[in-house]
Amino acid sequence: MGEPEVADATRRTRLANERTYLAWLRSALTALAVAIGAGKIVPGVTDVSKWPFEILGAGFAVLALIFAVGGARRFVSVERALDEGRFSALTPREATAVAVVATALGIATLVLVFVH
Repeated sequence: MGEPEVADATRRTRLANERTYLAWLRSALTALAVAIGAGKIVPGVTDVSKWPFEILGAGFAVLALIFAVGGARRFVSVERALDEGRFSALTPREATAVAVVATALGIATLVLVFVH
């Protein structure tokens, strides 16, 4: 009687892992859209110095790559852990890297908005 419950829990965990991976990809696509907006569209439709916005756009593109690659690595790590019957936690280093890049870009965006 315990076996079907374990199999069902594992199946739900794998589906949750897939949804989480898709969330990482949505975040990557959103960051990429912001990169295009900040780096190309804003300087193209306003009378501002282009280079700060291009650098900001490049930063958001880097964040998009972090989300895409990090999400894929996380997905694989969780799947491997499930196969081995263990848990795969998000490391403090991974969480900190995302937080630092996102915070830096948020501050840079605020500075550009209020300076220009």
